[in-house]
Amino acid sequence: MIKAVLFDMDGTLVDSESMHFQCWSQILAPLNVFYQEDDFCQRFSGRPTVEAAKEIITQYNLPETPEQLAQRKHSLFSDYVQSHLPVLMPYAKQTLLAVKNMGLKMALVTGSARCEAEPILTGLGFYDLFDTLVTKDDVNAPKPAGDPYILALKQLNIPPHDGIAIEDTCTGVTAAHNANLAVVAIANSHTYTHDFTNATYQMKDLNAFLLWLESQL
Repeated sequence: MIKAVLFDMDGTLVDSESMHFQCWSQILAPLNVFYQEDDFCQRFSGRPTVEAAKEIITQYNLPETPEQLAQRKHSLFSDYVQSHLPVLMPYAKQTLLAVKNMGLKMALVTGSARCEAEPILTGLGFYDLFDTLVTKDDVNAPKPAGDPYILALKQLNIPPHDGIAIEDTCTGVTAAHNANLAVVAIANSHTYTHDFTNATYQMKDLNAFLLWLESQL
């Protein structure tokens, strides 16, 4: 029986990929590196920031380390979300409130840094809905490793078979799968080409998930 729902954030609850792209663009423009938004998001959505930085640096031979470039992006995004909140994904608010009202435990498991995630959750009024928040800063190996979900399950005090994860990227689905969690893949406009082979279910939106969840309880 499902006792907990573990949500990804970017692309699952909030449509933040465009905001991430804008921050990346602001950092990369002085280095004469330019991407089209759709191409960038298709390529990097869901991937760790430092991994994206490494690939960009290698491709364009940039004079920075991946860690330096990633940290600049994290800092800029953290400042940006203090005054700019992302748009919600369809049915995000009603799904979160419904899951809470069902009495299920809730976790937010994100590949974002804590300085990026907390302002978004607080600004949208979602922070207190979650029993635990796991960010990339809380583990040695972020998604696609299973460590973030393993930590969240430990903090929720439930075994994997009592939880289900919601993800929108191959990276996230792989992370949940690596933690032995059932996982629902809900693709968005940037991730519809991703490989969801490891997903337990694929659904069109959060409302479809909510209807399914209600049928399971």
